[in-house]
Amino acid sequence: MKLITTDMDGTLLNERSEVSPESIKAIRKAQELGIEVVIATGRSYKAASKPLIEAGLSCPIICLNGAQIYLEDGELIRNIALDKEACRKIELACTSESSYFEIFTSAGGYSINRDAFIHILVDVMKAHYPDVATDVIIEKVKQRFQDEKIQTVNDFDHIFNNDDIDVFKFLTFSLEDDALKRIREQLKGEHDLSITSSGHQNLEFNHRDANKGAALAFYSSRQGIELEDVMAIGDNFNDYSMLEVAGLSVAMENAAPGIKEICDFTTKKNSEHGVAIAIEEVLKGGIRKTVR
Repeated sequence: MKLITTDMDGTLLNERSEVSPESIKAIRKAQELGIEVVIATGRSYKAASKPLIEAGLSCPIICLNGAQIYLEDGELIRNIALDKEACRKIELACTSESSYFEIFTSAGGYSINRDAFIHILVDVMKAHYPDVATDVIIEKVKQRFQDEKIQTVNDFDHIFNNDDIDVFKFLTFSLEDDALKRIREQLKGEHDLSITSSGHQNLEFNHRDANKGAALAFYSSRQGIELEDVMAIGDNFNDYSMLEVAGLSVAMENAAPGIKEICDFTTKKNSEHGVAIAIEEVLKGGIRKTVR
């Protein structure tokens, strides 16, 4: 194995949104053996960097689901934005279902009236962390807005009409599965649009070429590494593309059933430092590619 890539939320990060000491140790061990470790996340670069810095780790980062790739030194080497007309259609679809949404741009993250939707975000977080107290979850939600630097605006027209601002990702939340299905249905004819999910109650929108699999293939090729020498670890459907292209795919125990079905190996939960276990297993040759 020459490269290991891992998702963050629900995968590398535990229930406290931290990298566990066990995972820190395993990542450093892999790096010392000359194996590249790459983060692949739906988060923005700054929000992805924060827990890595706190853990004392330095890694290249595929962020915003593959819309951007940053090298270990912070150099941006890949940038794939959404078409502005597609942005307007996504906004209309989300607004028609009264769903809360955020956009992530080259000028930062934006939302409209997020306070009215905090209860939705709290309920979403409860689904991910059922054993965590509500007051702690509320603090996590508030911290998320700080980490992603989400700004509130009255409308998005000044962003969509500004050629100097690129939009990389939309993220929408709803407690109603049917609402998310209707949003997806409205946008199914947009061929340049990728629609994925990082949880049961959200949808994520990127350019069709801005996915983790394409970004991983781009980065691996740049480094002269064949995809068969890559291990990918993830838990949800925005990880699907990278798990599909990697030579070895690993699902978390807490992963969506559809993700487990396509993976070669299932490790422990993110709350049980499953990434560390997967890395240790591959380093000792304990994980093999499944013959399908």
